[in-house]
Amino acid sequence: MTEPLTAGLLITLAVQEFVKSGTGDLAKRFTAEALAKIPILWEKIKTRLTGKSPKVDEALAKVERGDSTAVETLTKNLDVILDEDPAFAKELKVLAQTIQAGKIQDNSSMIQNNSDNAKGWQTKVEGGTAYIGEIHINQGQQPKT
Repeated sequence: MTEPLTAGLLITLAVQEFVKSGTGDLAKRFTAEALAKIPILWEKIKTRLTGKSPKVDEALAKVERGDSTAVETLTKNLDVILDEDPAFAKELKVLAQTIQAGKIQDNSSMIQNNSDNAKGWQTKVEGGTAYIGEIHINQGQQPKT
């Protein structure tokens, strides 16, 4: 399931090379074609936001130095621009869809065999989010309705 292409997602895609990690980590998560589009998306956003206000210019500089605290300021300002300029919004969204299409999917599976009264958890982490699951098996008992 893909996320809707909001200002927040556009900023997140565009600044990840500065904020989240080095290029090596990105190369593990995106195809070469998608990686080539990320700086293009950033430049389009940066060009459009530059000069809006001293606070926005400061936020742009902070993000390029790897400071993620400025992302919210950029997101708010980009959201206004996207509302005011539907053509620009469409251009960014098409570019972001191209980047997202190049995200390398982890289709691995996890198998765990527990016996007796053992309890086990499996954890999978994607993009900084941990998905943790627990399964309860009640043998010989009917589920309560």
